[in-house]
Amino acid sequence: MFKCLVIFCLLVSGLVPGTVAQEPGKTARPRIKLIYGTASFYANKFDGRKTANGEIFSQQKLTAACNLLPLGTWVRVTNLRNGRSVIVKVNDRLHPKMKRIVDLSRTAAQKLNYVRSGLTKVKVEVLPARTSSEGKK
Repeated sequence: MFKCLVIFCLLVSGLVPGTVAQEPGKTARPRIKLIYGTASFYANKFDGRKTANGEIFSQQKLTAACNLLPLGTWVRVTNLRNGRSVIVKVNDRLHPKMKRIVDLSRTAAQKLNYVRSGLTKVKVEVLPARTSSEGKK
């Protein structure tokens, strides 16, 4: 019984690795800050379909699908082959069996200059949360 009480106190205080003590009503920020892996881009057949967060997907927007980060997260994706980068919003999920870390809109893929090859090695950096006024620039 004493062990259970100690473990509970540690969990609540946030001292156990992998746990976060947070205020009620606050959402936890993603712990992942940097991811390396392979990026692809959306096929045209998805244009006009709903994404996981309810938005309508458009190849012209700077958006991404990712299974590792929460929806609404802003990230900087850098093409490791040429150093180009783009900032996108995660608004969709990948197929659970997909081994790629991110799937970008065609516009984002064009800015990273990998449309011809279809895939590229990337670095994905989580950015601080944007305010609603920043998103309207």
